Amino acid sequence: MKHLRVRLGFPPATRHPMHQFLVEHPEMHREELWSWNFTGEAPVVLFRVEGLREPYRKRIAAVDDIEEFELTTGGDGWFYSFVRATPTDDEWECLLAFAYASLLVVPPVVYSDEGDAVFDVVGDPDDLRGLLAQLPGDVDTTVERVGEYDRRRGPSVPMTDRQRDVVAVAVDLGYYEVPRTATLDDVAAEVGVASSTVSDHLRKAESAVMASLRGVTR
Repeated sequence: MKHLRVRLGFPPATRHPMHQFLVEHPEMHREELWSWNFTGEAPVVLFRVEGLREPYRKRIAAVDDIEEFELTTGGDGWFYSFVRATPTDDEWECLLAFAYASLLVVPPVVYSDEGDAVFDVVGDPDDLRGLLAQLPGDVDTTVERVGEYDRRRGPSVPMTDRQRDVVAVAVDLGYYEVPRTATLDDVAAEVGVASSTVSDHLRKAESAVMASLRGVTR
C-alpha cells in the first residue's frame, strides 16, 4: 500500500457554508473531520472544532443542508460537532473521486481557516493515481507527500503557506534556539509585517504542530 498526503484548495464558490464560516470568522481556526458514515442520502460526520462554540452553533443552525446537529463538550477553545447533512453537488463530486476499492482516508481530514483541507490516503498506486485524476478541476490539488504510510509521522499539520514562511524565517534567525537569539521584532523586520502579525502566525502554527503531536501520542 502506498500513501499520499494531499492538500485541496477550495475556491470560495465550492466551499461548504461551514467551511466558509471557518474562513470568515476571526475566532474560528480549524475543523478536523474525525469519523463519518456515508450510508444513505444524509451522511453522518463527526468534527472536532477549534473556535467559539456559540457563533458556530448559530451559523450551522442556519445551513439548509444540515438536517440535524449536536455540539458536545470539549475543552478550552474546542468542541465536537456531530452532524447529519445532505452533501452539496460539489461535495458529491469530490466524494465520488474516492470510489476506489482499495482507498482508505486516514482521519483526521483537517480544514483550515485558509479555505483548504489536508488529508492522508492509502491504497493501491493505480487507485491513488485515479483519485488524483478524478478530483474536481476547480479544486487546487497539491500532493505534499508520497511513500509508505507511517503513522508515527502523524496527521497533517495544516499550516498556511504564510505561516510556513514565517516559521522558516523564525527558525533561520534563531527564534527557537535555546537560549533564543532572535526576537519577534527581528522576525517581523525580516518578513516585513508587524510583530503582532508574526506572533499570530507563530501561535497558530505552534498550535497546529502540538495538535498533530497529540494525535501521534493518543
